[in-house]
Amino acid sequence: MQELLNKIKGRRVVVIGDVMIDHYLHGDATRISPEAPVPVVHVDRERHVAGGAANVAINLRALGAHAVLCGMAGRDSAGDELAVLLAGSGVSYPEAFRREGVTTIIKTRVVVRNQQLCRIDRERESAHYAFDAAARAALLAEVARADAVILSDYAKGAIASDLVVEVLAEAAKRGTLVALDPKPRRKLAVSGVGLMTPNKAEALELAGLTPEDCAGKFPAAEVCRRIHEQYRPKHLVVTLGADGMLLSEDGRAGKTIPTYAREVFDVCGAGDTVIATLTAALAAGADIEAAAHLANTAAGVVVGKFGTATASPEEILSFQP
Repeated sequence: MQELLNKIKGRRVVVIGDVMIDHYLHGDATRISPEAPVPVVHVDRERHVAGGAANVAINLRALGAHAVLCGMAGRDSAGDELAVLLAGSGVSYPEAFRREGVTTIIKTRVVVRNQQLCRIDRERESAHYAFDAAARAALLAEVARADAVILSDYAKGAIASDLVVEVLAEAAKRGTLVALDPKPRRKLAVSGVGLMTPNKAEALELAGLTPEDCAGKFPAAEVCRRIHEQYRPKHLVVTLGADGMLLSEDGRAGKTIPTYAREVFDVCGAGDTVIATLTAALAAGADIEAAAHLANTAAGVVVGKFGTATASPEEILSFQP
């Protein structure tokens, strides 16, 4: 792992997708409101972290890669805060992806005694976050200089089928890996990415199956075959939660790597850690199994933390499953 982490350092990875602020309000609730049958939360702490595709980029930086983020945010207070958070983490966020009139997405989670009570989303319709012509030209220029590209789809509007086609065409000129973390409800008409990383529920949906079709057992072979028929990824890695990771190549179900998590405190953002680590490792020359072992370890570190988090090389190397 040390050798692979050393090779990851300095790899240039471009992250394209939906950017947002994750806002946490922490407190306690000891009484019910006299105004309505709801708890009254006394807030004693709040924090802001970069979320969505921005969290993928920050995970890459934590590993030592050079991360460039392409995702639309506004020139509003939340956009300013996002820019500060990214700069503080060492992520490159070009000015081409900030616009007057764009409302930066904010997800506010109210947390009581480490349990999420509710989430409040502030965002606009998906067309609001699509890349305009100038931003699209800027991101394609970044793709042309990348060692790898991650498409981080949170179904907010950044990722569209025609954009993916353009990215794949640009990346193909240098043989650059393109990885996709999909949201099935977006129904992307794309084919031929180098890596796809759905979770179990997303994989079933991508395969056109429901949990009721599975009789209590995840149909690995059928899921891998169906996803490959429709999307043709070279590598498919399905995150199975407590059951680990399923590896698939060219539509064939392969090895399942058991989870490395010692304790699961919060799975929020773990998928971002997985695709960041897998992509960085593959860009550094690892095979898919070695990349998956590294990603599984990084995810084991992250789920032991609360909220959106990252795993440093030191934490990965000292982690004992």
